[in-house]
Amino acid sequence: MASLKTVAGRIWTHPVTEYLKGQWFFYCLAVFIVIARFAPNFAADGGLIKGEYSIGYGAVAWIFLQSGLSMKTRRLMANMGNWRAHSTIILISFLITSSIVYGFCCAVKAANDDNIDDWVLIGLILTATCPTTVASNVVMTTNAGGNDLLCVCEVFIGNLLGAFITPALVQMFTKSGPFQFGNPATGEGIGALYGRVMKQVGLSVFVPLFVGQVIQNVLPKPTAIYLGFLKRFHLKIGSYMLLLIMFSTFSTAFKQEAFTSVTHLCIIFLCFFNLGLYLLFTGICYLLARPFFIKKLFPAEPVKGESSTFYYYSYKIFSPFYYNKRDTICIMFCGAAKTAALGVSLITSQFGNQKTHLGKLLVPLVLYQSEQVIVASWFVPIFKKWCQDEQEEDQVESAKADIEKQTSLNYREEESGSENSTDGVACNEFSAK
Repeated sequence: MASLKTVAGRIWTHPVTEYLKGQWFFYCLAVFIVIARFAPNFAADGGLIKGEYSIGYGAVAWIFLQSGLSMKTRRLMANMGNWRAHSTIILISFLITSSIVYGFCCAVKAANDDNIDDWVLIGLILTATCPTTVASNVVMTTNAGGNDLLCVCEVFIGNLLGAFITPALVQMFTKSGPFQFGNPATGEGIGALYGRVMKQVGLSVFVPLFVGQVIQNVLPKPTAIYLGFLKRFHLKIGSYMLLLIMFSTFSTAFKQEAFTSVTHLCIIFLCFFNLGLYLLFTGICYLLARPFFIKKLFPAEPVKGESSTFYYYSYKIFSPFYYNKRDTICIMFCGAAKTAALGVSLITSQFGNQKTHLGKLLVPLVLYQSEQVIVASWFVPIFKKWCQDEQEEDQVESAKADIEKQTSLNYREEESGSENSTDGVACNEFSAK
């Protein structure tokens, strides 16, 4: 019996077994997709549990409440002001990705392949114009050791801007040319769309993030106990909530018969096309986040007075656009990702009156979201190993800052105590007199 237990223990701790155990997310995702296929009305928008509220708001809010509890306020505000990173991600997320997809779709359209539905190509363009995803990139950036603070800021900024930029991009790409037939051609519902997006981002991102920050600063000890409990038992709240979000997305797609509205060949094409797009976008994000020519042009930090004025100021202007590893991970996850939570609202608000084509329009978005989560999960251990040195440095700096803060608090308490004791002695002397 002892030998059997020993063998079982070795099997359980074997590297292959450890790897298989680490893929629990995909096993759960497969189960949820099967449930969504046969019971789509449970978690779909307008379904039994009102997925657009219980999951669309509740699950996303929990992710950002968790972020608010674990992120230092000072560092969060510093990352909110990182305009260079925000401008880089917005440029990639809205302009570069959508332009590339539009070019590919024009090429596919010109091929006149009957197996590829024209409305699916419109769906691809719509997917490319959507802002970055609300939840998955925060989870993946955190798991990979990237700059999750910057990621949270970008989610907030990107999705607010997406409510205005996405409809404008759709009009630009469909106003003329081969996709003119897919132009919504009307501003109906745009005001309602803006209201819905503000409500979604406000209630599911800003409010829980703010509440988490308040709790962290007002009740630091209970917050530390809670976070320690999650770390001790390896509870990954963000991943659990992400599964629920994808469950709701697939349920909505199956309920609207999105996957049965197009041919099997079209679905296969979309799967491989989306995979290629995500890998391409991730590569572009890396090249723009760490341009090799900046290191070539500015190999050393200039010293004022010793270096030329041109070199000195050029270095100051361009070197900040060569991001560190942790920021680069955030840019790669945010720039290549597309939201389904707000994307469905953005699509239905513009094409809601075309019920016969709505399913075809949603297929690319739903498939892209699922594939980006799967591929991003594969990238997590690679990125985590790559940025390990920077993560350790940040942990050391954070620990030093906490020690300095605690020392300052202790010093103030000692000063306050000495002042009180001095006042007490003075009062006693006065009473004696």
